[in-house]
Order: sequence, then C-alpha cells, then structure tokens
Amino acid sequence: MKKKLKVAILFGGKSAEHEISLISARNIVDAVDKKKYEIIAIGIDKQGRWHFDEGARLLRDKQQPKVEFKGTKNSAAVLPGDTATPMVRPSGAQFGAVDVVFPILHGPFGEDGTVQGLLKLANLPFVGAGVLGSAVGMDKDVMKRLLRDAKIPTPKFLAFERSDKISFARVKKSLGMPLFIKPANLGSSVGISKVVKPAQFNVAVKEAFRYDKKIIIEEFIKGREIECSVLGNEKPIASLPGEIIVNRDFYSYDAKYVDAKGARLEIPARLPKSTVRIVRETALQAYKVLCCEGMARVDFFIQANGRVLVNEINTIPGFTKISMYPKMWEASGISYSRLIDRLINLALSRFDHEQRLKNSK
Repeated sequence: MKKKLKVAILFGGKSAEHEISLISARNIVDAVDKKKYEIIAIGIDKQGRWHFDEGARLLRDKQQPKVEFKGTKNSAAVLPGDTATPMVRPSGAQFGAVDVVFPILHGPFGEDGTVQGLLKLANLPFVGAGVLGSAVGMDKDVMKRLLRDAKIPTPKFLAFERSDKISFARVKKSLGMPLFIKPANLGSSVGISKVVKPAQFNVAVKEAFRYDKKIIIEEFIKGREIECSVLGNEKPIASLPGEIIVNRDFYSYDAKYVDAKGARLEIPARLPKSTVRIVRETALQAYKVLCCEGMARVDFFIQANGRVLVNEINTIPGFTKISMYPKMWEASGISYSRLIDRLINLALSRFDHEQRLKNSK
C-alpha cells in the first residue's frame, strides 16, 4: 500500500482572524482524503505559542472558538537547520518527517510571509504563496502600488502611518466621499469603517490604527462585488467568478461570519461572457504581478459602465465549505477534496524545483 503523506495543518495564530482560521482548518481536516494523508494538527494560540493538537481534538470540537492549551506538554516547535525532522515536541518526541505544511493562518503572523520564512528556513514544503508574495499580498498599500504601476485598475487610495498628520480636508479633496478606512495589514473586514460624514472620520481612523501601524483610506466605488479564485505556480488558472450580494451597508465582518442574511453568494456570477473573460484575465495578471503561488482569491468591483477594478488579493483565502474560494472552484469543476490535493501537489512541486537550485558557487 502506498505510504500516506504526512500533512501538518497550521491554524489559529496571533491575528484578529484567529477564529476564522479554526473554521477553515476544521473544514480542510474534514474534507481531506484520509486514505492519502495523515494529518498533524498544530494550533497557534493568540500569544503565538505552538501546540500539538493531538487527534485534532480542537478541530473536532465545533464549540471551541480558539486555540488554548494549559501547560507545555503539548507544545510544538520548528527547528530550522539541516534536519530530517524539523518539527518536534519539547519532550524530545518527534512527529517524524513531515511531507508538507498547510498553513491556514489568516492575517498577520501567518499570511504575511512570517510563517512562510520560518518554513523555508526549516526546509519544509508548504502550501500557498512564498515569502514575497505573502508579504505583498498582505500589505494593501504595497499591493495597490504594484497594481497601479502595472496599469491594473484599482480604487484610488492614500496610505498613512501613526506619525502622519491626517487631514480630513485633504483626504476628501483627493478621494471624495464616502470613504473606506482600513488597517493596511488585515483581512476579513476587521477594523474597516465606511465614512459617510465628517464626524465619523477620526473615529474610523482610530479604529483602523487599533489593528495596524499603517492604514489606507480608499475612495468609495459603487459597483458589484465580484471575486475570482486562482490556482497554480508558474502557469496558474482562474475559476469562474462569483458575486457577493450584500444586504448590509458593506461586506463587514458580521455580514461575512455572523449574520446569516448579511450577504448571499451567486456562483457563478451572472456576467456577460466578455466581462467574465476580463475578470479571469485580470485575476491572473494581478496574481503574477503580486508574485503569488499556490492559491489566491482576487476581489473586484465592476461598475455600472462595465469597468473592472481590482480591490485586493488574499493569499490564504477563507477555506470553509461555504467560502468563495472553494465554492468558485466547485463551480469550475474542481471539488473541495480535489482542490486540497492540487494545493498539496503544487507545494511539493515548487519545493522540488527549489531544491534543484544552486545556493552557492
């Protein structure tokens, strides 16, 4: 019988998106082909400590909202260096050779290149974008500057750091009203505010700075919210697009995860064939410009005149069974389970290619 591949699922993390990560990880563990893969579940708590989730207990407990262990007997660690077993437990027990790591860590300290760099140092294959693509995809300011330089349409924006003087009058003159104010490095609509009157501006700026040292302020774009999934390394492919039809003021955290009636998904989106082609081509262009690998979800606005704008990219998109990324691939002919297979194979293929590269003369 063919040996099972040992897959380490990393979930949780220090991000404000910690809870969403657990839901994504649970769905992956439920859907993965147990005949092909042996799962090692490793949860990262909100303090950044790594824990071995023996038997994926946390991921089987649907009532457990976060990673939380008492004591250190289940602690886990990654040991960078030339070792066949870089993932260990402090008791000296080893997991054995891990074949591939599947980080499903949304937001900072997981989606921003930090974990990816650690895994590269440990010489471990991992699913998703590398260090550069992850970092660029996480920072909305850098992301949008690269899109703009590549002549890919994106909403107008301004970026600010804590030390900057932020003038409402200047921002309004540049971007108009309403405005969206966001942390530069976060997702799942955490810390985002829509500003429709001057009195809301300073409150929204303060709220965004609660989550990041840099924020972006964007112009409001009236249009349909369209998303497209991308899969692959050197030769990526794009899914059929889907549409988010929001029943709230905007696609907030509550609309995504709390209010069952906050939004509905239409997959595939009802768009003219010519627009579908533009969305898919632009998604691939953005994916390549932003140095992505493995997977990403590209989010768009489509205005009434048909103009297509890229809003942002997510290099570790939501992976619940109802999340847009897997649902769009299902509509495009790739099931949830097969999608996991493809992502693992892409990680192993990239790792094999990188191992052939010379590191010295």
